[in-house]
Amino acid sequence: MTTPPFASAPTSAPDLPVVRLLPKANARAIRHGFPWVYANEMVIDRRTKGLAPGSLAILEDAARQVMGVVAVNPLSKIFCRMLDQNAEAVIDVDWFAAHISRALQLREQLYDAPFYRLVHAEADGLPGVVIDRFGDTAVIQPNAAWADVHIDALVAALMAVTGIKNVLKNASGRTRTLEGLDDVSLVLQGQAPEGPIPVPMNGAIYMADLTGGQKTGIFYDQRPNHAFAANLSKGKRVLDVFAHVGGFGLAALANGASSVLAVDGSAPALELAQKGAEAMNVADRFATRQGDAFDVLTALRAEGAEFDVVICDPPAFAPGKPALEAGLRAYERLARLAAPLVAENGILALCSCSHAADLTQFRTSSIRGIGRAGRRAAMLHTGFAGPDHPQLPQLAETGYLKSLFFRL
Repeated sequence: MTTPPFASAPTSAPDLPVVRLLPKANARAIRHGFPWVYANEMVIDRRTKGLAPGSLAILEDAARQVMGVVAVNPLSKIFCRMLDQNAEAVIDVDWFAAHISRALQLREQLYDAPFYRLVHAEADGLPGVVIDRFGDTAVIQPNAAWADVHIDALVAALMAVTGIKNVLKNASGRTRTLEGLDDVSLVLQGQAPEGPIPVPMNGAIYMADLTGGQKTGIFYDQRPNHAFAANLSKGKRVLDVFAHVGGFGLAALANGASSVLAVDGSAPALELAQKGAEAMNVADRFATRQGDAFDVLTALRAEGAEFDVVICDPPAFAPGKPALEAGLRAYERLARLAAPLVAENGILALCSCSHAADLTQFRTSSIRGIGRAGRRAAMLHTGFAGPDHPQLPQLAETGYLKSLFFRL
């Protein structure tokens, strides 16, 4: 391990304030691995309420038994995030390095190239922290206040463990808003790439915009679902809706699809998809169409278009519980509009990255939409996020991605 580029200011357990659970809180669940404590489960007095967002504290149960070190944010409904069940743990560069080393070991076991999600928040022991790796550049999303406070130590550990040269901070997204954080993205170390970075995946080449694109620049979570769809696409006509930078479509072309039409509302995303197709020398089989996906699906139906494989991978229609009912209706509508475009015995793939909509709800909405389109479906496969997006069994939200494959 090389010398970290930052000095760390460790916080030792004796220096930390104490916060306490109410008797009604489920202390057993927390001891068994549930990583969050909600504000309505806490004893909140003037002292506790006055703690700065991102502060560290010792958590005790209602009987004053110590439970571990937590990060506190009085501005968030998630009042505490469990960092370490060892109350003596010191949250410093070495602590971060141990967690990142463990995460890196898994990714190097899974992939032969350094393009993957390196840290997936709670499941990798760093609550609210997402790190995507693009060769010698990493993009961090510190989606919890404590990660912003300790960003120097996090970056020092990341660079020391991985040898990464460039570290960018992506501050976009709904989660940071819920934590009361800013939306200012920065270069934390090194420099930002001058243009899109080519990312090899499933035999395709994707062009990732790390500074101006969505999220960190690419969606690694769909990797196994891209591969499954690609295996069904050889010699087939493919429609990739909500294509972003060409996720499903370019993988299909890499596996011999006869043609791909990529649909997205973002012109810059489609330009990156086009560049990916050109880098793969398959641009002659690749076309794009910019517009609202629902409108384009309706127009394609009116034009009499037909495809052997249709994939719809929309943004989260139900990111939270208040949006659940509207989101489920949107998934149903999407299935209803997409199904008529699928040739007889063709494939329809429908995806959801909504935290609030569970698999059963999403599947029910999808099947209802297919039925309303007058089609009958056999389910072939249910896909989830790749293994670089591990799930924390105690936290259902970490199983957010669902991909359903039907034969119509």
